[in-house]
Amino acid sequence: MRQKELRIALVCYGGISLAVYMHGVTKELWKALQASQAFWAEGDAEPPPGTAGVYHKLLKRLEAGSNLRLRILTDIVAGASAGGINSVFLSQAIHSGHSLEPLTELWLENADVDVLLDPEARARSQVTKFWARPLVSYLLHRPGNAVTTSVAPETREEVRQKLSRLIRSRWFEPPFSGVGLSRLLAGAFTAMAETEAGPPLLPHGHPINLFVTATDFKGHLETLRLHSPELVLESEHRLSIGFESRSGTPSLAAMPELLLAARATASFPGAFPPLQIEEIDGVIAELGLAWPEREAFFRRVMPEHSQRGDLDNVALIDGSVLNNAPFADAMGVLRDRPATREVDRRFVYIDPTPDRIGASMRQERRAPGFFSTIFGSLSSIPREQPIRDNLEALERDSQEVATLRAIVLALRPEIEETVDRLFGNTFFLDRPTPKRLSAWRDKAQRAALEQAGFAYHGYVQVKFSGIVAKLARLIYEGAPELGLSSSEPIALRLHDHFASVGLDRIKGLKGDGSPGMIGFFRTHDLAFRIRRLRLLARRVTQEWQQEESVTEVERDKAREAIYAALALYLDREPVAAMGETFAALAAAVFTDPGAVIDHIEKVRDLVAIDARVDTLLAEALAEMPQALRRRVLLAYLGFPFYDTVTLPLLRGEGLTEFDPIRVDRISPEDCHMIRQGPVLRGTEFFNFGAFFSRAYRENDYLWGRLHGAERMIDLISSTAEGEHALLEGELWTFKREAFLAVLEEEKDRLTADPTLVRNVREEVLRGG
Repeated sequence: MRQKELRIALVCYGGISLAVYMHGVTKELWKALQASQAFWAEGDAEPPPGTAGVYHKLLKRLEAGSNLRLRILTDIVAGASAGGINSVFLSQAIHSGHSLEPLTELWLENADVDVLLDPEARARSQVTKFWARPLVSYLLHRPGNAVTTSVAPETREEVRQKLSRLIRSRWFEPPFSGVGLSRLLAGAFTAMAETEAGPPLLPHGHPINLFVTATDFKGHLETLRLHSPELVLESEHRLSIGFESRSGTPSLAAMPELLLAARATASFPGAFPPLQIEEIDGVIAELGLAWPEREAFFRRVMPEHSQRGDLDNVALIDGSVLNNAPFADAMGVLRDRPATREVDRRFVYIDPTPDRIGASMRQERRAPGFFSTIFGSLSSIPREQPIRDNLEALERDSQEVATLRAIVLALRPEIEETVDRLFGNTFFLDRPTPKRLSAWRDKAQRAALEQAGFAYHGYVQVKFSGIVAKLARLIYEGAPELGLSSSEPIALRLHDHFASVGLDRIKGLKGDGSPGMIGFFRTHDLAFRIRRLRLLARRVTQEWQQEESVTEVERDKAREAIYAALALYLDREPVAAMGETFAALAAAVFTDPGAVIDHIEKVRDLVAIDARVDTLLAEALAEMPQALRRRVLLAYLGFPFYDTVTLPLLRGEGLTEFDPIRVDRISPEDCHMIRQGPVLRGTEFFNFGAFFSRAYRENDYLWGRLHGAERMIDLISSTAEGEHALLEGELWTFKREAFLAVLEEEKDRLTADPTLVRNVREEVLRGG
């Protein structure tokens, strides 16, 4: 059975009240993850009812018809504005196993102008702004007004009443309550924590990264290094609030931190007041919660403000002001993903209104006017820029990956022949021992040095510079109080230090045959060891020629041993592994670089880890059938030859998933199985429409689930290609079953418009 992971990096755009639609989409992703978790559980546990059952059935179909056992996981989530709120709650549900239902209740019950209005802003009585009532009435009832032309007859009166109250609320101040939103979000987090927890929706120990964007209105200073002048301070307003955890750890993050991220990213200018940190402190105090990690959190996400001691002066507004499509952060962590089997990596982004601004502008025949030019340049255009640059970067990475894989495959016959000649046939038959593995490895390393010639000198330079850069980044992360904008100054200081002890880039041209360079690599080249084991894992998992004498169970056991060994090295990578004294040593790197380098060497103790890994691998090799053992040893001992060629092409960076990345969009424009044309109501009133009507929110939430179901089935089925691909008729059968399951699940909740569920069900049945 071929095993594969469909890994989804999710990006949620901003959309104001279209957050309700996006929640419907993310709920279907959550259901698909539940189905996958049940499918992979011991004994193939029964999935939850509803659409999760449909996805479970689809996974079964792929297993039976395509010989493909597929696992679905979402390990990277990024969002802006209203999409940021959905991102935070989805990530929490994935990590904790708790239900996403409290967020549904938040959107449907409380995402309403009457609830969001600040009590201080409400019209006090019928006579408040009495002089404005005729004007409001005229605007809402005049021929061709927005309500009459775009609102369904049954909801027009509700919308008019709420618009009237909103217009007559306080002027020149945000009408919505910031602390009120924080309380609603805190209530949803609390309700979520009180739901029955299922298993986490990621494999144990797998990382999950969450990013939400905010805008630091007043800005903070960042240091730029130039030729002249050497240092320049520049104001930076973009702020990314990131979280990283691993499945099985106690929490994704402290609730106050998630609350701050959700509230900050959705602080839409003009509607909500900017978020100030005292607001979160007040809500946490009301709830009687502790926040022991508070200072550490702000040192991490706002180091410049923390160092200056002006956190009380911070004002955060909506993340979509400067970055409505936060791809960059999600792309930045791709290289840190473990890969235990074949990976189909997708970037999936939810865009509820593609080209909303551009389409209306292009319809305008006249040149843009005075005010439209100003407001467009200040607001609409920056937020709605396309993601072409991000997608082109992903495409370049994917092409690079494909090229490298082709190089490795092309090199394999010659490298395996070289290793075969180097060791003869005896080592394939001998029982491997830790001592033999170590000796074989050293022999292969020397052979690679001798046979590569001058190319090896450049390879050593790339290795040396890469190690120094990684050490510098580690020290940079451990010493935020240095106030540096990058790790480059630390890397320059480390190069000077190593040159002073006889290790520099010029002398390194002699290759790693010098005792000093050999010792340096032996004690510090963690990345080389990780790359070697990942190549081994790919060899066993993906790049495998069928051998009748090797079973899938035996390959699984080999993978387990390889990843157990890999974990020993990966545990030594992060700054958290460096111990409590590391921060002080890192902060003194410019005065005493040797002390921090010695500390890293001592804590990591790679030579001792090598011995443990040799024992693990030797025991695993001894249990493998000869054909499998031969393949593994050829890859393991041939790795120095592969690395000599591929590392310079990677510019010193290793790859983990080693597969091309594909991009998928989910939007109303991509989903036509039920109905052609516009279906969302929240697009009215500049995307605030769903805040005026429960019926609107129910409509958009339902269509979000339906569109999410349609695209989830597309995504899952697309992993089976060629002769194993599902036919259109079978796909429609799965989609119709999912649509009906959504409607059955929601029929008792979505009652504001009694015809909504009934009409959509009739459309689904007619389409079938």
